[in-house]
Amino acid sequence: MFQGSPALRESMQKVLVDLIELHIQGKQAHWNLLGSNFRDLHLQLDEIVDAAREFSDEVAERMRAVYLVPDGRSNTVANETSLVQFPAGPVETTSVVDLIVDRMYAVVDTMRTVHDDVDDEDPTTADVLHSILERLEQLAWMTGAENRHPEQDAASADTRGRDEDAMAEGQDRVGAVAN
Repeated sequence: MFQGSPALRESMQKVLVDLIELHIQGKQAHWNLLGSNFRDLHLQLDEIVDAAREFSDEVAERMRAVYLVPDGRSNTVANETSLVQFPAGPVETTSVVDLIVDRMYAVVDTMRTVHDDVDDEDPTTADVLHSILERLEQLAWMTGAENRHPEQDAASADTRGRDEDAMAEGQDRVGAVAN
């Protein structure tokens, strides 16, 4: 019988609190969204929230399957999440897109940071992370495309700089590993 180590618990706990926080922040955005393309983004946020909730459940249940204890209490999530607090009050749709995409990539960063240690100890648990990473990166790309404009992006020094930095790290323009 495999039993996860304290280090595995710590790694998976980091992922868990970020996913729970993503779910909560997604609902905050969903409730306070204003502006153009409201309905589509409102529904897209529901999709992100549902995914984050499912992912947090998968992570917590995997932790229990390897005899680790997840902690999803509100105080724990608030104290341990790596996500920046979402703004209070109404937020314009284009800002919501950027804010939620940033938070999805923050969760992805947490998962990528702990991945190798998780994989070294338990490849099966790392497989759980793989499936979540794949879907979360897809959701971030699809959501972020809402604010992308080919002509503006190509002309923007900021975008070109981000693209060059990503390529230097072996990633494409949305943060996924380049082929």
